[in-house]
Amino acid sequence: MTYDRALPRAERLAMPLARDVAEEVAKQYGVCIRPVPLKRLDTHTGLWEIIDVPCGATLEAKCPPCAKRNRHLRMAQCREGWHLDQEPTITPDEPNDEQRWLVEFRADVQAQRDQADQEGQDTTDLDELIDGLDEEINAAGMRGNVLGRTVPKRNRSTKRRQDAPELPKRKMINSTLGRTFTSSDGKIYRPSLFVTLTLPSYGKVKNGVPVDPDTYDYARAARDALHFSKLIDRFVQNLRRVAGYDVQYFAAVEPQKRLAPHLHMAIRGTLPRAEIKQIAAATYHQVWWPAADRVVFDGDHLPVWEDGTGYLDPSTGEVLPTWDQALDQLDTDETADPLHVIRFGAQVDVQGVLAGSPDADQCIRYLSKYLTKSLGDSLDPDDQAQRDHAARLAEALRFEPCSPACPNWLRYGVQPKGAKPGMTPGQCRSKAHKPDHLGYAGRRVLVSRKWSNKTLAEHKQDRRTWVLEALGQPNEPTDPHRYVWKPVPAGDANIAPLAVRLLRSVHERQRWRAHLRELEARATGQDLSATKDTGRAA
Repeated sequence: MTYDRALPRAERLAMPLARDVAEEVAKQYGVCIRPVPLKRLDTHTGLWEIIDVPCGATLEAKCPPCAKRNRHLRMAQCREGWHLDQEPTITPDEPNDEQRWLVEFRADVQAQRDQADQEGQDTTDLDELIDGLDEEINAAGMRGNVLGRTVPKRNRSTKRRQDAPELPKRKMINSTLGRTFTSSDGKIYRPSLFVTLTLPSYGKVKNGVPVDPDTYDYARAARDALHFSKLIDRFVQNLRRVAGYDVQYFAAVEPQKRLAPHLHMAIRGTLPRAEIKQIAAATYHQVWWPAADRVVFDGDHLPVWEDGTGYLDPSTGEVLPTWDQALDQLDTDETADPLHVIRFGAQVDVQGVLAGSPDADQCIRYLSKYLTKSLGDSLDPDDQAQRDHAARLAEALRFEPCSPACPNWLRYGVQPKGAKPGMTPGQCRSKAHKPDHLGYAGRRVLVSRKWSNKTLAEHKQDRRTWVLEALGQPNEPTDPHRYVWKPVPAGDANIAPLAVRLLRSVHERQRWRAHLRELEARATGQDLSATKDTGRAA
């Protein structure tokens, strides 16, 4: 078919773009549609080449093939860890050259900072450099702070609230495995749990929408969403105390139709259903932050920034209390109440699950069902009532502080932690304030450290090993120092158009599939020519 310029304009505009068609074909073959081009130097041969690296997106809206692969990895991770019958053994890796260099550099900067402090010099820049290095150290695959906690932890009373019931406590044993049960025929069962936890009601709803929006408690719904991740942490702590062993879990946070987050959790081992419900009822989290109920600055009357000083009251010129000063004042107030107390709702679902059962597979699929969607994707674009409900929730979240560093603290007369010029209440850039997150800023997938005895990177390596073995390719360990990777500058003339790169990847994937079909046909004794014809037809 040739392109006919004589076609009417309407017909030409109705034609799909070639790049869009290439993307659709790439999706069908599981090829990343947003590959990142990187330059790779092979130090053995001295040759440079450009490699398309998958973007690794976890959301379908960004890259469906990468999101699908991530979902399958999470399903494998969940399946492998749920019903382990042997204790996982986790041996820390040996530090690599990059990790050693980062720690050595961190030590040099710390020494400079200590010397400057002794001489009475300003250490602000060095403190910022140290904070950045600590983040790089964690990103490089090291856990914890090099020097431990450098700022004393603030401790409030740990005495349980009078309105929260006490919990039973078992003696802790060094195990991650649950109890086993032996049937009358001698067969041993090791059941586990699938638990769903929700937040309380904020008002009567119908089809996910408040019956009376004016009485619906949007303020509480907003704060509960912001601090939901902390409530999950408390639940896990209480669960382990009651269980008496190091409970391991795989959990996913999803939105309900009413847009409140709720939790699905696969738990290794089992406890009585009544105890799980008792733990949920007794779990709470107190948010000890400065008061955020009285508006001090609003509209055109906002704090002003002064270099070297911080934010000032625009009327009096007084310096606003810093975050630490506001907490100090809170600590000395014996009559103070927490800013917010978050609890689970009364609806708690607990199911027993056996390894290898259809129920286990169904729960795993359910856990991973929405991992490729953002929380905001639960909105029905054709349901105006639900969209209005989401807009009211977003407005309730707009001026709600989401963290100590949130610019919204200026609205309530407090300088945010790490205050800097340009902060404006109502314009926080954290993901908690983005409409797609519905106030929840935590991780969507929560996996305990001893769950499957593997990291997600190791699960990826398992998949790679399987593919190489199926293709008959060697799976030899790669010399970590063999290749040098560099980013490709924008507009590099050596980079082919995206459609061309996608089609190259599709061709490579077609070749892999043909090879796999051929190997499968040989293993089953099928006619290879028939298999090739089928492959071409497909």
